[in-house]
Amino acid sequence: MSSIALSSAPAAGRAEPAARARTAVRTWLFVMAALVVAMVAVGGATRLTGSGLSITEWKPVTGALPPLSADAWAQEFAKYRATPQYRLLNQGMSLPDFQFIYAWEWGHRLLGRLIGLVFFLPLVWFWWRGRLDRHLAAGLLGLGALGGLQGAVGWIMVASGLQPGMVAVAPVKLALHLTLASGIFAGLVWLAAGLGRPGDGTGPRRLAAAARGLMALVLVQIALGGLVAGARAGLTYNTWPLMDGALVPPGLLSGTPWFENFVDNLALVQFNHRLAAYALLLVAGLHCLDARRSAPGTGAARRATALLGLVAAQAALGVTTLLLVVPLWAGLAHQVTAMLVLGMAAAHARLCAGPAVHSRAAA
Repeated sequence: MSSIALSSAPAAGRAEPAARARTAVRTWLFVMAALVVAMVAVGGATRLTGSGLSITEWKPVTGALPPLSADAWAQEFAKYRATPQYRLLNQGMSLPDFQFIYAWEWGHRLLGRLIGLVFFLPLVWFWWRGRLDRHLAAGLLGLGALGGLQGAVGWIMVASGLQPGMVAVAPVKLALHLTLASGIFAGLVWLAAGLGRPGDGTGPRRLAAAARGLMALVLVQIALGGLVAGARAGLTYNTWPLMDGALVPPGLLSGTPWFENFVDNLALVQFNHRLAAYALLLVAGLHCLDARRSAPGTGAARRATALLGLVAAQAALGVTTLLLVVPLWAGLAHQVTAMLVLGMAAAHARLCAGPAVHSRAAA
């Protein structure tokens, strides 16, 4: 008995630092996920306050500092006054009003720079210390590449709103920008959940497949919401459940060519977002019922129930936002809650997949 105790002591000693290292990596990933949610929230406020075109240049290094003198502010204001948005929408804007919208866009870009530092510096440290296995490192590098692409898409989006005759960014580019951010967030949560306790690995395999399908459906709904935001379709048809007095409003494909209706036709843009919300609520409800019947008392059943509750709350918040004609607080709450739904869906899908993927420190 004593020999067994002595031989197991070194293994237990090694396991404790390994667990701490795994916890450190998981905590870092969750911090990154929280920063992405903050980025989405600030981006939403930037859009809702009409601030996204206030900075007309992209300066990755020198742009980290705002104007620090009266002359610098005058130069930035002059650049903005040369934009179509100023000439067509904000003619006569005062300098303090410009400084207000500038602050939102500058904060959004600064937060993006901060996220880059918080991602890459710990990544190098954990890699150097041998805390990342091959699969986890590959996933993190993929997310880093998506982050770089996200920055490029963000500038392409802003540049689209600076073109002659434009007063806002292109809806498709805004939707792509939001969807990329959401995909990065889901990836961070997926990896972090895989570093926690082992996945369920129990119950019918269809539960895991349905959980992945729900995560994909949430991403699709967020992309459709980005189109609604970009086209400002939430400012029209502010009734529910009817649109213009009908469940299916007329003229959904009235534009030509027909495929442009999915971006430019406000009725169809909002109608698609509504349909996807109904589908998401239905699928989440069926999945919850299946999980509670086929795997009662398990983590999968509890997570499926929580996910259904979040989806229902988000649907109610969406209807409220529409009926109130998108006030700032409701628009931001709707956008942030969408990220919470996506995070829950990603963690649920990862834990339903089976055994967790651990870092090298857990080996």
